[in-house]
Amino acid sequence: MIPLAVFEEITGASGAAPRIEAMLPIGVRGRQLTARTLLAGMCLGQADHRPAHLTRVHQALVSLPEDEQRRLGVIADWKHGPHLLTYRQTERTFGLVTDAAGKDEPDGLPSGQLQGICDDLLEASVPQQFKDASTSLAVDWTDLESFSRPPPARGGDCADPEASWGHRKNNLLRSENELFYGYYFSDGIMMPQENGPPVPELARRMTLSSCRHDPVRALAPVLTAMPAAGVPLGDVLADSGYAHRDADAWALPLRAAGAQLVQDLHPHDRGPKGTHHGAIIANGNLYCPKTPRTLLELGPLSRDATPEQAAAHDQQTAEATRYKLGRITAGDADGYHRVQCPAAMGKIRCLLRPASMRLDRDRPEILQPPEDPQACCTQQTLTVPPEVTAKTAQKHDYPSKSHRRSYARRTGAERGFATAKDPASNDISRGWCRLMGLAPLMLSTTVLLIVRNQRILAAWNARQAENARRAAAGLPPKTRKRRRRTLTALATATRPP
Repeated sequence: MIPLAVFEEITGASGAAPRIEAMLPIGVRGRQLTARTLLAGMCLGQADHRPAHLTRVHQALVSLPEDEQRRLGVIADWKHGPHLLTYRQTERTFGLVTDAAGKDEPDGLPSGQLQGICDDLLEASVPQQFKDASTSLAVDWTDLESFSRPPPARGGDCADPEASWGHRKNNLLRSENELFYGYYFSDGIMMPQENGPPVPELARRMTLSSCRHDPVRALAPVLTAMPAAGVPLGDVLADSGYAHRDADAWALPLRAAGAQLVQDLHPHDRGPKGTHHGAIIANGNLYCPKTPRTLLELGPLSRDATPEQAAAHDQQTAEATRYKLGRITAGDADGYHRVQCPAAMGKIRCLLRPASMRLDRDRPEILQPPEDPQACCTQQTLTVPPEVTAKTAQKHDYPSKSHRRSYARRTGAERGFATAKDPASNDISRGWCRLMGLAPLMLSTTVLLIVRNQRILAAWNARQAENARRAAAGLPPKTRKRRRRTLTALATATRPP
């Protein structure tokens, strides 16, 4: 059980409670339940593996020791003696908070006030020693089903009009996707830097949006606001669902905020996609016009590839890098940069660049250059505007070995949702939160991630203590046990008669 003092420290460091109190209306009689106590009760309720029900919040508060109840105002001195907080008071205060933080005309997206409060609460749950440990984030979205029944098929309203129909993947063989009625839940999980030490995978940002809105466009402004809050952006690890969006929706805002994209490319965005002054545009880079087509059409390495196949794939991607036009300047304020012919940089041999023919013969040779060479072959350098590779450019060449190793960190986003959907802790399936509307659900989900971060920190500290104990005893660090046989081999193994 996570102690109350931890949650009070988080809510106090976030400054969310005074901001919420300033938003609430002033009544004739003062409220017994303050925003500070409400947030602490919500954290206590979910820390005890309870669903996000207001009755659980009330039970958590009235179950505290008497001195803590008096300190938090759960027991207050009224005219006729001590008064214990009622469920009705809990419901009333929570309703005032969500009404003040929500929009006057709900549209399925959080208000700026609500998003700011949730950002501050979640950031305060990250201990000071880990705030600068890494700037890499793994992002993804998942489904969050509303407790409301969907609107009638013949038309009409329902209990949660902000929710909408969305698609989610399942593990059933009968269908790849299925419909659900609710919201898209997006978050960003802190991951280790490339070749850096491990860090606890803590949730640093989240947002909630109706399924009628694009979750990518809903998360982008949340991430781009992080540098202004003192949290710099580094590597942003995302799957092809993010990379396939328009550049204005995802790639350009993130790069402008200082992020470096490491993402999988959608099959429709892979391979050659036109030319720029004769240079072939492929996988976010510019290549020599005489690059072999097979190198430009390389796809990512399959998950079940053998070591021999991986080595061959890495050799091909390294060969493709030789044909790439090399960047010689960083992007200016408008996003323009300059590149140079690979032969002029000494990576290949080409008859159009006589000096390159004196290089060693271990480099690729272009003995039949284009008959009508364009600017990429005739000019010393070439200016590339930002719109040429705005959508697909990223930190590493796709699908190289360095990209594959860096992108492997994105699985932290999947683990983040797995811990949030674990039935042994806080299962966010339908009925976990029975409150309607985006504001109540988003505030409850933020509290869930705060509790989840504390569990991750507890497990992290236990592992570090165990490793220190083993090191003092002269033992190697404890490693995870790996399967000696794959699941496929077990499933296809012949049974004994």
